Amino acid sequence: MSALPLIFTAGWASGVNAYAVVLLLGLFGRTGLTDSVPEALQRTDVLIAAAVLFAIEAVADKIPYFDSFWDALHTVVRPASGAVVAALLAGQDGSLSELGAAAVGGATALASHLVKAGTRMAINTSPEPASNIVASTAEDISVAGIITLAVFHPLPAAIVAGILLLIGLVLVTFLATRIRSYLRRRRQRRAARTAAAT
Repeated sequence: MSALPLIFTAGWASGVNAYAVVLLLGLFGRTGLTDSVPEALQRTDVLIAAAVLFAIEAVADKIPYFDSFWDALHTVVRPASGAVVAALLAGQDGSLSELGAAAVGGATALASHLVKAGTRMAINTSPEPASNIVASTAEDISVAGIITLAVFHPLPAAIVAGILLLIGLVLVTFLATRIRSYLRRRRQRRAARTAAAT
């Protein structure tokens, strides 16, 4: 069970920014700051790919409306990444079944991804782009902070991740009206474009 707090935290963070999680864990392992990171995440090709994808996401995630499209594309990527990272962490630790760890990491990543995507839909109902930039930057800082904390203090990090996930779920429920409004306007724009094209 010793790896479970790190697995849960990595799952939560993967749902927000999977590339940052892989990059940070890999760098922590590569620099020798921790021995809880598997070799697979420390490989040079993995670190380069994660860094490039993180840079792309850092830009894409700050563009209004495109960020929601980006989130839709990552509905499979983030939970899958959370599951893979969790399975690797469990295999490294040897205290958990890799399949069970993958389920925890993937499910947690899916829940936090849905919170992120939902709040972004609500944010996109406001006309100015500054809120997207602020939200994206706050997410990146949160992921970096929580993964750093998880590497050195896994249990407190898991508690913080759990609290953030709970707050996010409550917030998305509260913002459901704005999200439905956003989806309705998006459908109307698509219908108008289709009508104009025909």
